[in-house]
Amino acid sequence: MVRSSRGEASPGTLSRETGVEARPAVAVPERAAAPFVITAGFRIPRVPTEWAPHSHPLHELVWVRGGTLTSRVEDRVFTVSEGHGLWMPAGVAHGGRATAGARFHDAFFAPDHTPFAFGEPTAISMTPLLESLLTHLSRTDLDAAARARAESVVFDVLQPSERPFTLQLPNDTRIDAIAEALLDDPGDPRSLEEWALELGISDRTITRAFRHATGLSFAQWRQMLRAHRALTLLSEGFDVTTVSDVLGYAQPSSFIAAFRRTMGTTPGAFFEAADDIPGDVRNPVSGVQNS
Repeated sequence: MVRSSRGEASPGTLSRETGVEARPAVAVPERAAAPFVITAGFRIPRVPTEWAPHSHPLHELVWVRGGTLTSRVEDRVFTVSEGHGLWMPAGVAHGGRATAGARFHDAFFAPDHTPFAFGEPTAISMTPLLESLLTHLSRTDLDAAARARAESVVFDVLQPSERPFTLQLPNDTRIDAIAEALLDDPGDPRSLEEWALELGISDRTITRAFRHATGLSFAQWRQMLRAHRALTLLSEGFDVTTVSDVLGYAQPSSFIAAFRRTMGTTPGAFFEAADDIPGDVRNPVSGVQNS
């Protein structure tokens, strides 16, 4: 059986799954100081890896290849996969988890030398150009002029993703039990009416609470959560039929249709687009940090 992860109430915390390796905060590179505005590198976790809640004095951009990255920031969950990254502003507490074998990339930005910055955690479109530039900046032999040129282009091409990679958690005591149960098991089949009976409130109250807290109905929120979990399961190599079953869909076609409504494309097309990246970007050779 494939078991899903569960968010906990404390900021940046994700629950521990069997086989997940816990690690302390990602260390800021020593060379992430003047004259470097941007410092980049990557590592390859051999097993699913979770980083404890932490914050950095620098802005951080993280992305993965060959897997997904999930991060919880207070009452939001971010799940990004191939072709997308997550910008984390300096000082924001967050935890994270990368799937086994994913190439985990990070880039740190010195706040006092960054011409602009996203004030909130933001999903970023990791275009081939942006990845190539950050891979280039992971080199240690660049002179100041070459580094400055590359850094200036990074800021020109750094753009938010158009994909809905943010899941807003309700943070409402009336319905938090529903959200936590579904975070633990997105395939939980209980209907709105069944939840209302179990919690002793009306289904209308649940609907209003979800709308007010998340901007989505109960059904839409659960569908969004399932799409987030699907990204992780599919990137781990599970087939569509298995993912459909784990997420509680009656048949794979129902899952594919729901994923398309949420993500704007089918699961197959989503991952095919992410795979359409030049080899020199997908397999950088400089700045490798195995761990």
